[in-house]
Amino acid sequence: VLQAVAWLYTWVMRAVPTLVQLIFWFNLAALYPTISIGIPFGPTLASGSANILITTWTAAILGLGLHEAAYMAEIVRSGIQAIDRGQSEAGLALGMSRGLVMWRVVLPQAFKVIIPPTGNQVIGMLKLTSLVSVIALSDLLYSAELIYSRNFLVIPLLVVIVFWYLVLTSLLMIGQHFLE
Repeated sequence: VLQAVAWLYTWVMRAVPTLVQLIFWFNLAALYPTISIGIPFGPTLASGSANILITTWTAAILGLGLHEAAYMAEIVRSGIQAIDRGQSEAGLALGMSRGLVMWRVVLPQAFKVIIPPTGNQVIGMLKLTSLVSVIALSDLLYSAELIYSRNFLVIPLLVVIVFWYLVLTSLLMIGQHFLE
């Protein structure tokens, strides 16, 4: 059951564009005006208005976080599957538990496979943050949009945005290089 739920989650989050997910989370109150936490078919432990609970920050964190988590799950899965099964069998033959084999044998080797695409995902997520301007969250792009809507200097402000994204992604790329 858990494997099916995990597959469904990664399938939906990877198949639906990030912008659509952001807009969905931002407008969740239209579908669920009240968000409640409690025991199914039993008492409600906590309840609140979706308009109050799902702010632009919450929508951005949910949209970007759930989207990126699905990709990271696939990166980790592929990293673990890249390790030869014989490594696990050797650890089990030495009397190690499955958890200890995973922790001491498989994961240290898998990190060599996991780290490069993880760095790429972090850089990609930094660039995806520009999408939150659609739900009126104040990021770099949204701030520039506010300014150039008043002074009509669109191109110069877009050049400034490009410069800052180049600086930030370059710093992340340098960090990724040293981490690898």
